[in-house]
Amino acid sequence: MRVIGLMSGTSYDAIDAAAADLRIEGDTIVLTPLGLLSRPYPDELRRDLASSLPPAATSLEQVCRLDTGIGQAFAAAAAQAVEQLCGGQADLIVSHGQTAFHWVDGDEVRGTLQLGQPAWIAEATGTTVVSDLRSRDVAAGGQGAPLVSIVDVLWLRGRPGTPIALNLGGIANITVVTDEPIAFDTGPANALADAVVNELTGGRATFDADGVMAWRGKIHPELFARLLAEPYYARPAPKSTGKELFHLGYLAKAMEGLPEIAPDDLVATVTALTARTVADAVHAHGGTEVIAAGGGIRNPALMHRLAEELKGVPLRSTDELGLPSVAKEAYAFAVLGFLTVHGLGGTVPSCTGARHASVLGSITPGAGPLPLPERPAVDPVRMRLN
Repeated sequence: MRVIGLMSGTSYDAIDAAAADLRIEGDTIVLTPLGLLSRPYPDELRRDLASSLPPAATSLEQVCRLDTGIGQAFAAAAAQAVEQLCGGQADLIVSHGQTAFHWVDGDEVRGTLQLGQPAWIAEATGTTVVSDLRSRDVAAGGQGAPLVSIVDVLWLRGRPGTPIALNLGGIANITVVTDEPIAFDTGPANALADAVVNELTGGRATFDADGVMAWRGKIHPELFARLLAEPYYARPAPKSTGKELFHLGYLAKAMEGLPEIAPDDLVATVTALTARTVADAVHAHGGTEVIAAGGGIRNPALMHRLAEELKGVPLRSTDELGLPSVAKEAYAFAVLGFLTVHGLGGTVPSCTGARHASVLGSITPGAGPLPLPERPAVDPVRMRLN
């Protein structure tokens, strides 16, 4: 089955599309990568999205406009992926959409909202679409995140020691692959640094390219200590967070009463925060290797500081194991949709905190009939890259 996964994360800089040939052999999912592409959001849509996300106020009219605009942008990426990556024919498209709000109340997630109306994708491609993959896990008492944990577990199960999969997007999350795996958001990855750079440059830059500012700057000790005191870090897993917590206003509050901090020092400090909080989580769960993906791995300052904080725990990228790091989450959502149409659960309850595993998502039919494959006789317990 040729499946396209579409993903736009908490950095909302672009839509990633990854195509894979997926099949089941016995108890194993076999994934053959077919290629990937990335399409930036149109500038106006990105500005509208940024101005509507928490802690900003918005309206139902704006939510409706964003749902349509994001759906159309995802549809354009999907159509391009069908032609360029799948030779004009895909069997399934899986759309994560754009997270607009993740409703966390104490230790409980009560709701989650991903925008990007899937009907636009189905209409543009004529292909069946699986979307809204997080909500079912939330309804089952889970965090709705990190959903990639099932793919991490299937893929990394059997490696020696305690491998830990790390994603460095806007928010950082890990999956600890043991007999009883756990997964959770560790805190901000690029969210705070991106917000600072965007603010300081008036929107001319949206991230710390090549970690230049973090390299030049020095950690501000008092601000660093204040940021590390955030109660979220001490909460037990499973847990999830987002830009509802980690945004520019959050950082401004932490800086109250401090002398003016140089821009480079500010970026260096929040970069160090990411490295420390990720490393603390790895050490707390006995990680013996860290296998990283996401946009943050392209920041050499962050990766250098993370390697230092890991204190000898090997740090490598998913590329070294055969899965392109820039589109790992897009590939993961392709797998999740593949599980859905086969009637298979797409969560690991010990990772999301749900009462049970659930078949995820909603299905939007394509142009023709909706034939779904039979549920396999044996549930897959591992994944192999081909």
